[in-house]
Amino acid sequence: LSSSASGASVVAIDNKIEQAMDLVKNHLMYAVREEVEVLKEQIKELLEKNSQLERENSLLKTLASPEQLEKFQSRLPAELLHPQEQGPGEAPPAQHSGGSAV
Repeated sequence: LSSSASGASVVAIDNKIEQAMDLVKNHLMYAVREEVEVLKEQIKELLEKNSQLERENSLLKTLASPEQLEKFQSRLPAELLHPQEQGPGEAPPAQHSGGSAV
């Protein structure tokens, strides 16, 4: 009798642990999905902003005189003018926006 009662309590504890793990998994999946949606929206906004800036840049280059372009480029740091010359491990510093911690 004692052995079967002990076995039943072990099964009950295992079931509770499994339920708790399922709850944690569901919570984490929900949090990850929510964060993915936020990041997708940020990516969409950044792509739109990038496209807008590229159009503005193209327009400004078209409207600027060669002297203005030369003067402007002489004020820029070399890394901005020639980003392809950086080594493979040398990425320009990235700016990260704060996300929610899970």
